[in-house]
Amino acid sequence: MNILIGLLPMIGWGVFPILTGKFGGKPVNQIIGATYGTLLSAIVVAVAMQTPLLTGKNFLFTFLSGACWSIAQSLVFYAFAEMGVSKTMPVSTGFQLIGTSLWGVIVLGEWPTATAKMIGFFSIVLIIIGVYLTTYSEKKVSESESSVVKGISLVLVATIGYVGYSAFPQAVSVDSFQAFLPQALGMAVASTVFAFITKSNREAKPYKSKSTYLNIISGIFFAFAALTYLISSRKDVNGLATGFTLSQMNVIIGTLGGIYILHEGKTHKEMIMVVSGLILVVAAGIITAFI
Repeated sequence: MNILIGLLPMIGWGVFPILTGKFGGKPVNQIIGATYGTLLSAIVVAVAMQTPLLTGKNFLFTFLSGACWSIAQSLVFYAFAEMGVSKTMPVSTGFQLIGTSLWGVIVLGEWPTATAKMIGFFSIVLIIIGVYLTTYSEKKVSESESSVVKGISLVLVATIGYVGYSAFPQAVSVDSFQAFLPQALGMAVASTVFAFITKSNREAKPYKSKSTYLNIISGIFFAFAALTYLISSRKDVNGLATGFTLSQMNVIIGTLGGIYILHEGKTHKEMIMVVSGLILVVAAGIITAFI
């Protein structure tokens, strides 16, 4: 049952980037719509479950968790623009798996035995190889290579925020349903600041754009993933390292959705490399889930 709970975020997070790609808009439109959709969902859950509001340190840490995600996801939206969803998703997943697994092992003491660590780090090597395969391109054009480098750099920086998103809730003892609203509030506040912090974002007038409001729908799918992930990553369910790894199987939906639904074309050889890379990333995720 715990494994099934751990796989639920895969659905929401897999569909999420496909919807943002379909609804379009600039990164500022996408992040505002997504976070506001998440906040609306969190309010509904809080009212339905009659969850008490967190205060003090518990509120602060879950709020910061959401803010970290919002910053990270904004960078990933820029990466989508540079190299597409189908290339960004495996890279983002790989970096997040590595970062969050290392945090779980080093800080939280997960994978306690030498054998567990050996298997876990072998899985990380598989992820690195898998990510490399998914970024393969037959078109050796300097502009294309530059976009990939820029996209990977954005995702690498974003990984710090994603680790914060996963790690902050683990630092306090709060119920998953209680954590959801302040986390969503952190996301929405950070995205609102992002909307006004740069001249280009202000000139885009995101609150007058249709794509911003369409992306609220994508935020609802994200909210489903975020809530089920909070439950899965609890120590008494799957724990951080395993819970996060299971959730990142969304890479299958996101990557293939980018290719077939968003029509991000691949040659036959590139498709073989993408599928091979996905198999390695998924295999690594399955291995770590059973450590």
